[in-house]
Amino acid sequence: LLDPTTRPLHLPAVVRDFLAAVNRGDIEAVLAFLDVEKGTIVDAGRRFIGHGAIRAWSDKEFVGAGGQISAESVSRVGNDVTVTGRWKSAAYTGPTRFVFTLAGQSIAELRLGQ
Repeated sequence: LLDPTTRPLHLPAVVRDFLAAVNRGDIEAVLAFLDVEKGTIVDAGRRFIGHGAIRAWSDKEFVGAGGQISAESVSRVGNDVTVTGRWKSAAYTGPTRFVFTLAGQSIAELRLGQ
């Protein structure tokens, strides 16, 4: 799969580095982009808030499921960066959309969907 750090999609550094951490399978690096207590992942309407909840979800459905993203397009409106592409994991494989809400050099919220 495509390493998002090598494709010229004009990804903000925090998003590029997050996606690279996901593709490396590095949950510690993934969590480092999110606030320990308030960082939020929304996956198909389910909310996971804080590192403990995010790690438990990720172990089954994201990094722990061998998740890999091949980014195909990016757009930005204000603090929201939308990345579309192909997702492959033991939990789901197919088209996906990641919407990152940025807070400086961190991710306040990540919404995943199709």
